[in-house]
Amino acid sequence: MAQQHLDPTDPAADVATGESLAAYLRAQATEFLRALRLHRETGGNHQANGAEEPVDAARLLRRSARRISGNLHTFRPLLDPDWSEEMRPELAWLSGTLGLEHAYEARLERLLLALHRLSGATVLPAQAVDAALAAAPLPRGGAAGGAGTTATQERGNLTVGAAKAGALLERQLTLARTRAHSTALQALGSSRFHAVADKVAVLASEVPLTLTAPTTDLRPPAAAAEERLTAAIGALPLVTAGHPYNAEALVHGLSPDPSPHPQDGPWHQVRLLLRLHRYAQEVLHGGDLPVDLRLLSAGQALNRHRDASEAAAAAAQAARTPRIAPATAYALGVLHADQRHEVEAARFAFQQAWQKQTVSAP
Repeated sequence: MAQQHLDPTDPAADVATGESLAAYLRAQATEFLRALRLHRETGGNHQANGAEEPVDAARLLRRSARRISGNLHTFRPLLDPDWSEEMRPELAWLSGTLGLEHAYEARLERLLLALHRLSGATVLPAQAVDAALAAAPLPRGGAAGGAGTTATQERGNLTVGAAKAGALLERQLTLARTRAHSTALQALGSSRFHAVADKVAVLASEVPLTLTAPTTDLRPPAAAAEERLTAAIGALPLVTAGHPYNAEALVHGLSPDPSPHPQDGPWHQVRLLLRLHRYAQEVLHGGDLPVDLRLLSAGQALNRHRDASEAAAAAAQAARTPRIAPATAYALGVLHADQRHEVEAARFAFQQAWQKQTVSAP
């Protein structure tokens, strides 16, 4: 796509140019350095000195790193190519590494709350084993009871299984979270991270634009990012997502195949492209980016989709644990199906939000 250059002396040329990109990148680099200083001051704890509310320095680092990396990708023709291609994967590595601990924590909370809801327990599943055993007595003499007794036993079995499943998930995901925390601390102390931080520090004062970038219109590359998003959404099975239940989506997850769900990849890609589109709009509008509620709803639906699909995968992985009790495996199967239904609900919500946006567009 050809770059469009503007006459900087033309007063009518009130559009974002490479200078706007440079200002945005400098601001994000400054935010990155501020978050890094906060991390060092708090020693990695989430409570800043004297602050009433917890401050997650790692989240602030990820936020800036994603925005810098995303716009290096969208506006790469305006930037020094060697520098840009070297920075982007390093920022992506940092963002991904710092995000794992929070992801495991949120996934465990989501799964335990789902088990709590599905089992009807009055306490969280990991605390409910004894209560569930007391609430689900076996029929006397081993004879089958009436329909009410059977329903009670099934609920009791689910409660017992949910308690054990919750304990299993808590062990697995807490271990994963602990390892992710250690990995993040090692990353923040590594020479690789210090090299990234040094480059971001330079970026805070000097952006390596190309010679023509200062007068280049940013709208064409931003429009290209939006076109990539629109094309990816056009390739989604929105007709299927238009139905609140997609039975085909359950087939893969119930199989012993541990590979990612084949239907999820294109949706995750749309989520990434939507983020890149939003970051590009931030550059174009500076600090005056209008709030698009429909676009916001679409993004929230895609976040829910990602969270539910990863939670379903965690439930399926736990169900493959050797020698677990049948009631535990049953509860994990119910949990997996529940999270896949959440995936479908998120797809349906995205489809509704995007349709409204398309209809409302001029």
